[in-house]
Amino acid sequence: MSLCESTIITYISITMSKNYRAQWHNYRSRCRYHITLMKNPKMPPFGHLAGDYRLPIGAPGSSYIKATPLGQAVKAALREISTIHPALKVYQYALMPDHLHIFLGVEYELDEILGRKIGWFKLLVNNKANMNEVFEHGFHDAIINPSREFTTLISYLRSNPYRLAVRRANPEFFSRSNNIMIDGTPCQAYGNLHLLDNPVKEQVVVHRADDKDTRQRNHDRWMHCAANGGVLVSPFISPDEKAIREEAESLDSRIILLRNIPLSEREKPSARDFDLCTQGRMLIIAPLQPTALSREACLNMNSRAAYICNTTEYALIR
Repeated sequence: MSLCESTIITYISITMSKNYRAQWHNYRSRCRYHITLMKNPKMPPFGHLAGDYRLPIGAPGSSYIKATPLGQAVKAALREISTIHPALKVYQYALMPDHLHIFLGVEYELDEILGRKIGWFKLLVNNKANMNEVFEHGFHDAIINPSREFTTLISYLRSNPYRLAVRRANPEFFSRSNNIMIDGTPCQAYGNLHLLDNPVKEQVVVHRADDKDTRQRNHDRWMHCAANGGVLVSPFISPDEKAIREEAESLDSRIILLRNIPLSEREKPSARDFDLCTQGRMLIIAPLQPTALSREACLNMNSRAAYICNTTEYALIR
């Protein structure tokens, strides 16, 4: 083996092993993924935010990312991704200043695991840009459930520049209370409302009757979601659920926390939750009318969590 071949194999191996993978999943199989690649901090930005976020998404002059030469190299590599393997298909992508989202389809079984194909894609970008290590090592993957509407993730990626523009123009949007309607219930929300838009959400609920194997499968699924840009949704009441939350937070997870009591007008979340809200990593949701922490209230919160995980639909109460 030549030094060049050895370097390439080492590079691809690091790309595969950096992040949390779904141990139960066959990464050669036909599947759809939401892949996120982070730019190497030493590299110039992929693009700059332009346009007016007040215009409808997709309208002339609305928010978009104007690609830099490095961003153009990334886009050129995306257009040639089928040269890495003909089973690879890009349905949609979102080039952001410091990262890249790809809605990637594996149309039929690969000859090697997906991580190696991502490694080859990174090398293709390096060649297009005439640079070394354009991306950080590793990648994040979310396995898209076949039941998830195809257009949901397309829309989510297309609106990425809009969400960035809103966040920059209205930082208070990520820390103030809002009244929203969820599953027909008027609720209060505090934190990052855009977490509701994320198409990859998992409900965390641990039942006493769950056996050891069930708990392990659920744990692995939740941690994969947490480590790869998804959102965990739960009231996190039981000790086991709280332990899941702690572990997920160590993976820089995003969380939608259900409460049975709304925050009063001048009340702030606890220091821990407040920090997560200001980082854009948490959304707290509670009904407008407080309820005692009873079995019925817990069932209602779990029902609301299940609804949130299965939809991106909600309405602001004007």
